[in-house]
Amino acid sequence: MRRPKGIKTKKSVAKRFKITGTGKVMRSRAGKRHLLASKNPKRRRSLGTSKQVDPTDAYRITQCLPWSH
Repeated sequence: MRRPKGIKTKKSVAKRFKITGTGKVMRSRAGKRHLLASKNPKRRRSLGTSKQVDPTDAYRITQCLPWSH
């Protein structure tokens, strides 16, 4: 069987970014993988929250996620 034609979601982008109901593109913060003992608790808490992607990059991300907007 052959694969159907059409637009495909870029899976690497789908794993890294989420699009909210209002259309904002959200990303996770870098720096929470290792070396956490040297970071203070306030900084560790803020690394857990998600952040909005800059509008200059948001367009390219939404192009890679055709079914999410």
